[in-house]
Amino acid sequence: MLDTDMPAAVIRKHAASPEYLLRPLPRRERGQALVRIMAAPISPLDLLCASGKSYFGAPQLPYIPGVQGIGIVIEADALAPGQRVWFSCDAGMKPGNGSMALYCVIDESSALVLPEQIDTDLAAALGLSAIAAWMALTWRGHLVPGEQVLVLGASGAVGQVAVQAAKLLGAGRVVAASRDEVGRTRALSLGADAVVDLTGDDVDEISRRIAAACDGPLHLVIDPVWGLPAEAAIRVLAPEGRLVNIGSAAGPVVRFESAIIRSRLHAILGYTNNALTHEQKAEALTQILTHAAAGRCTVERETIPLVHVAEAWERQAGSARRKYILVPG
Repeated sequence: MLDTDMPAAVIRKHAASPEYLLRPLPRRERGQALVRIMAAPISPLDLLCASGKSYFGAPQLPYIPGVQGIGIVIEADALAPGQRVWFSCDAGMKPGNGSMALYCVIDESSALVLPEQIDTDLAAALGLSAIAAWMALTWRGHLVPGEQVLVLGASGAVGQVAVQAAKLLGAGRVVAASRDEVGRTRALSLGADAVVDLTGDDVDEISRRIAAACDGPLHLVIDPVWGLPAEAAIRVLAPEGRLVNIGSAAGPVVRFESAIIRSRLHAILGYTNNALTHEQKAEALTQILTHAAAGRCTVERETIPLVHVAEAWERQAGSARRKYILVPG
């Protein structure tokens, strides 16, 4: 018999950290599953939605954040009770029932049954960040084996996975760029062929650093940061090169000359996980988890009890290098 209330992280004010409170147990409907949460990573999308400045609009308050998680199926129509699943949900966009709680109701179509070989914390840390990196390289970036890839923001979770995934997908050379010295060292250990320091505000100097790190034409840029780093990278991009933008951690605006884009036939492509179907997410994550189970893909991570959600939230907002994962109970 389940209790009527459960512990949860609750956003009661935009741009404020969640509070650890009791909330009513969610009730499932047909086509949904009730899951007991094992791990709920704090994602950039969670932080964006909670800020009240998301392009989805400000979410209605109060609500439980958490756009993805790992859980054990308790009740469902099509899923077997006891199965361990990864899932994504609309918390923040359609707020009220996110993963940062003891229980969550999810659409059964969003669930991916996890293989026994993969650890819960690693699957949670990869999740949507890994899907974004993989699909930016393949679905949007159309990476061709042998091409040279530049990963901006390589110290973050998306960047860490993008470095590894580019190699797994056959990139001939991978250059990792970051403002974080520790992150650059980490990128080399993950398989990057060269690294670039993105510190400073001289776009010409950063462009020179990128060009010096490349060996031949730069074909594809994976860009979770936008701003000045993207501006510098576009100047180095080879004719018919592609830049796939995933986020704007370094700034919301990029300046580039029309003549460069037109004369070099550049493609500047946007990316969001929200454009994917549940089937696309499941297919991408299945491939990623296969590599992760074999030790070929990982991400820096740390688990923190749900009761300390405010501390974990602030730490995640202050650093993208490590993925913080909330664990109820």
